[in-house]
Amino acid sequence: MSSALEAFAAEVGAEGPVTIAGLSTRGGGVPGVRCVSAPSGLRWHQADEMTVCCGASTPVDELRAHLAVSGQTVALPGGGTVGGALAVGRSSWRRLGDGPVRDVLLQAEYVSSAGEVVKAGGPTVKNVSGFDLCRLLVGSRGALGFLGEVILRTRPLPAESRWFTTEADEPFGVFSRLYRPTSVLWDGLRVWALIEGHAADVREQSAGLDECDGPPPFPAERVAVRPSMVGAVRGAVSGRFVAEVGIGTVHLDDARALAAELTVVRDPRATELARSVKAEFDPTGRLNPGVDV
Repeated sequence: MSSALEAFAAEVGAEGPVTIAGLSTRGGGVPGVRCVSAPSGLRWHQADEMTVCCGASTPVDELRAHLAVSGQTVALPGGGTVGGALAVGRSSWRRLGDGPVRDVLLQAEYVSSAGEVVKAGGPTVKNVSGFDLCRLLVGSRGALGFLGEVILRTRPLPAESRWFTTEADEPFGVFSRLYRPTSVLWDGLRVWALIEGHAADVREQSAGLDECDGPPPFPAERVAVRPSMVGAVRGAVSGRFVAEVGIGTVHLDDARALAAELTVVRDPRATELARSVKAEFDPTGRLNPGVDV
């Protein structure tokens, strides 16, 4: 265990409410509660194994800049810290090609509600047996434990990355003829596609599409619908929206404007299970008090 992790665990302690914050780009800590910060900085990068180890407070953009020197990157949303991105667990509009945020985390050393450092997962990309605690931590918003140091899966930077667009009354015609696009977006009138890979493959995939500078601006709120129902969003929303085709995430100005029958509602049984898990990991509710898992 590093001295930075030991100091972090001592700062968290074992008593009293405590919250954690990085750069506060994803909400920050709980107001009025004693706040701590995780260790930061790169520990090591094994480019041949496509893994990297860093402190949870390391800025995502700083980590990406380091990895880019070796022609690699990490599939986390830009901005904020690594720990914040993992704790919130919200994938960016690149999820179609990059996969969910939970797949990025291989190993975590986190501080429990008892103030102890706990190791979860393994440092390699290979599958391990047993309960996948790392996936449980991703998206838990620090309510189960505070991430201190993490090992992440890296990926190669694409040789070419270009955006294309075309008018489309429905999104699935364009979507179905693209092979593994990184992102496909639709606003009810136009489709945008991010195609990455070798230059020849990008040219072949983009036939019939117009190159553009990038994606459209995203509205502030987001909700989830079934991926197959994305085409029905245009008739259910009066305002502006941008839907992630193949994923089901819909960005819109007012989430209440989307018809309730389209929205994916969390199963009450899952909510109860989350509360039970929280009670096991943090019996006194001292970690990020008031924050739901």
